[in-house]
Amino acid sequence: MAIVITGILAGIVGVFITGPVQGYVDSVRRAELTDAADVALRRITRDLRLALPNSLRVTTSGGVNYMEFIITSAGGRYRDPADGSTAGNFLSFTTPGTVTFDVLGTMPANPAIAINDYIVVYNLGPGYEPANAYRRDEAQCDATPVSPGCNIAQVTGIAANVITLDANPFAFQAPPLPSPDARFQVVPGGSRAVTYACPTAAGNLTRYWNYGFNAVQPTAFVSGSSTLLASASSCNVEYTANASGRNGLLYLELTLTSGGESVTLFQQIHVDNAP
Repeated sequence: MAIVITGILAGIVGVFITGPVQGYVDSVRRAELTDAADVALRRITRDLRLALPNSLRVTTSGGVNYMEFIITSAGGRYRDPADGSTAGNFLSFTTPGTVTFDVLGTMPANPAIAINDYIVVYNLGPGYEPANAYRRDEAQCDATPVSPGCNIAQVTGIAANVITLDANPFAFQAPPLPSPDARFQVVPGGSRAVTYACPTAAGNLTRYWNYGFNAVQPTAFVSGSSTLLASASSCNVEYTANASGRNGLLYLELTLTSGGESVTLFQQIHVDNAP
């Protein structure tokens, strides 16, 4: 008799407990989805704020949105004859054999410039040769490049505030395009170009990096490294390069689904395109 009564009471209690328990499980699932989407968007935002000016390009192929940019780690000012200096190592835009230049002020730190990093000057992006860092792996940046040249060189030596380059492609530019403010950006040699592949339908949101520089935006990656950020239900991307002055604006909508429920997060990312 006691067992029967206990069973009846358990059944009654179960009716009232099932709802709250299911609600708790649903809340945990929604929180996990929201957290995963938020972390992915924050990672993309953090990277894009380090993008080399005018390097972000967006394309869609095979149901996947590809967001590619060249990531930077530091920057500074180079010694230029126009700044009033009467001595020192100038970054030459006329003499190909001059492959050293002085960094004015304090050398970048945390992270510091390292051998095999790249120096970029006045990047205007694809279609604005020779101010297009994506031409690094082509003949335009060889030791004796063909016209019109390019705007990126690899670091081979560092001594105090003097940087030595593998070659001087800036002197081959036609026309020469020095930075109006004598500024340069540093691209880490272990990252180079970065791509986020974001599916328009169900698929994986993946980050690719260190696969090189390509004049034509790649949609397949046979080298470099990759990591999965999230399994997405859908991803929509829109980019305006000159939304306001020299600032670009990337609109990103990411949807994740689990247990029959979906969470959609939106992010607007401002991209600095001042070279």
